Amino acid sequence: MSMKKKILVVDDSALMRRVICDIINSEETFQATDVCRDGLEAYEKLKTTKYDGVALDVNMPKMDGLQLLERLQKEGIKVTVVMVSTATTQDAEVTIRALELGAVDFVNKPTNVIEAKGEDFKKEVLKVFAAAMATQESSKERRQAMTFTPRPAEKKPIVAKTPRPVKGGSKIVALACSTGGPKALQSVIPYLPANLDAPMVLVQHMPAGFTKSMADRLNDISPIRVKEAEDGEVLQKGCVYVAPGGKHMEVKKNADGSHRIAYSDIPAIGGLKPCANITYDSLRDCGYDQIICVVLTGMGADGTNGIISLAGKKAVYVIAQDAATSVVYGMPKAIAEAGMADEVVPLTEIAKSITKNTGVK
Repeated sequence: MSMKKKILVVDDSALMRRVICDIINSEETFQATDVCRDGLEAYEKLKTTKYDGVALDVNMPKMDGLQLLERLQKEGIKVTVVMVSTATTQDAEVTIRALELGAVDFVNKPTNVIEAKGEDFKKEVLKVFAAAMATQESSKERRQAMTFTPRPAEKKPIVAKTPRPVKGGSKIVALACSTGGPKALQSVIPYLPANLDAPMVLVQHMPAGFTKSMADRLNDISPIRVKEAEDGEVLQKGCVYVAPGGKHMEVKKNADGSHRIAYSDIPAIGGLKPCANITYDSLRDCGYDQIICVVLTGMGADGTNGIISLAGKKAVYVIAQDAATSVVYGMPKAIAEAGMADEVVPLTEIAKSITKNTGVK
C-alpha cells in the first residue's frame, strides 16, 4: 500500500475546511484529516508534525497566512504550501507576497457555497496539489542528484532553427511563466534596466484580479516600468506589460508602425487564460525585427507551439530557464526538448541574457 500524501487544511471557516478536506480526500493519493482555524494553530502543528502539503487561507484571525509563512521561513520549517485566496484587491496583494515568501501556488477561493461545492473549484484544487506534490518530488530528486553526483553540464539542445543574428533593428521581449512564476519574476524583472531598448510583454498564468497586484508589486521594486496591459495601449520601450488574468493578450501593428496591446476574449485554451501561445502567435505579424522569447518555470508546455510557429516567420532568440532553478520544470523543458532554446540558463542569469540581447537605449 502506498503512503497517502498528508495535507493540512488551514481556514477560519468551518464550511471551507470541510469543503477543502472533502475535495482532497476525493483523490486517493491524498488525505486531509487535520485542520486548523488559524495560523497560530497551524504553526503549532507544523512544528511537531510532518505534512506533505498545506492548504492555507490568506485572511485569518490570530495569525494570517502571511505571518505563518514568514514564521516558517524564519524557523526553517519546510513544507509545500498552496494558498487559497479570494481575488479581492487586498487578498490578491497578500497572495502575491505569499508566493514571494515561498508558497508554491494558489487557488482562487469561490465567493459562495455553490461555487465552493462545484466541479471547477474541485478540479483546480486537485490540479494545483498534484503539481505541488510532483514538484516536491522532483526538487527532492534534483537536490539529491546535486548532492550525490556532480551534475553533467547542461547539454545544449539540438537547435532546429538557425538563429539569425540581428544587429540593429527593433526588438520586443515576450516572456511566459506559470507555477512558480511570481517568485521567479522577482529574480528577473527588478534586474532589468529602466532604459531597456525594447518593450516586454509578459504572460503569467493567473486568474483575473491577481495580475494587477503582481504588476504593481514588481513595479514598486524594479527600475523598469511594470504595469497590467490595457487594451489598445501603445507599446513603449522600457516598459513591461503584464497580460491581465482572464484575458488573452495580443500584439497588433498600428498603421504608423507602432504596436498596441489587444485583448482577445476567445475561450481559455487548455484551461489557460491568458495563454502565452496566443501572444506568441500574434507576434508573427508584428513589425519588430527580432523577438526575444523567454520561458520560465511552469506546469505544462504553454509557449512552445507559439514560439515554433513564430520562428517560422520571424527572427527569434529563445532563453529558457534551467531545471535546477525551476519550481516546476514543465514549460522550459518543453522548449528545450523541442530544440528551440538558444540558451538554457539558471534563473539568476535570465535578466542579464535579456539585456544583452536587447541592449539599452
